[in-house]
Amino acid sequence: MPDVGAPPSGPPRSPVLAVHGGLHDLRGRAGARPVPSSPFTLVYPANAVVAVSGLPGSGKSTLLRRAPAQATVIDPRAVHVACEAVMPDWLPYGLYRPWARWKHIRWLHRELRGEGPLLVHDCGSRPWVRRWMARAAGRRGRPLHLVLLDVGRAEALSGQECRGRRAPRRAFARHHRGLDRLLGRLTRAADGGAATTGGATADRAPLPVPPCVAEAASVVLLGGPTRGLATWEFTGVPRPARPADGP
Repeated sequence: MPDVGAPPSGPPRSPVLAVHGGLHDLRGRAGARPVPSSPFTLVYPANAVVAVSGLPGSGKSTLLRRAPAQATVIDPRAVHVACEAVMPDWLPYGLYRPWARWKHIRWLHRELRGEGPLLVHDCGSRPWVRRWMARAAGRRGRPLHLVLLDVGRAEALSGQECRGRRAPRRAFARHHRGLDRLLGRLTRAADGGAATTGGATADRAPLPVPPCVAEAASVVLLGGPTRGLATWEFTGVPRPARPADGP
């Protein structure tokens, strides 16, 4: 695991990965780079925009709930709940879904134009969404980073059962196809880079970001062994938590 280490003195703290750029494969695959087996911290610049992607049920919301107080979290579920609260019970969500999506995009666009750390819940299967976020954030000099949860179909469906909320079958299949293609390309890039450098070790530089996600400054791949261990930290002056002005 690149750039990981514990401070030599002071109170114990979890290992850290300072994420500035490159591809970091932390899925714990056989033959890949070593990964932590205890809680660790992903550290980003104070102005970073981090898109957390994965299948519905893969654990994106759980990971985002570990966000520090100074970070703003954009979760479409919050928009869904806010819209549902002002609609009559008899009205199906499908009828006002376009309005909810518009409110979500408006909320996201407003936050992308801000300055503090931002964590975004995103399915990850639509490249144009990442490119739009990268352009919008880039106008303010803010880098876009990607954290991708590599969780299989069966495990994601089990996660949906545990939370008591299932994604529509067609939407889930569409996300699965898009993420499967993306993960395949990233895995080939990670394997090819490790082979070229003679294997990845803790003191090596991260692999370059592949062209399939060129809009991202960095990519962190988390899998079953590591997605439950990661926490967040942002460098720089902490920003007070914002009131829930929300969607």
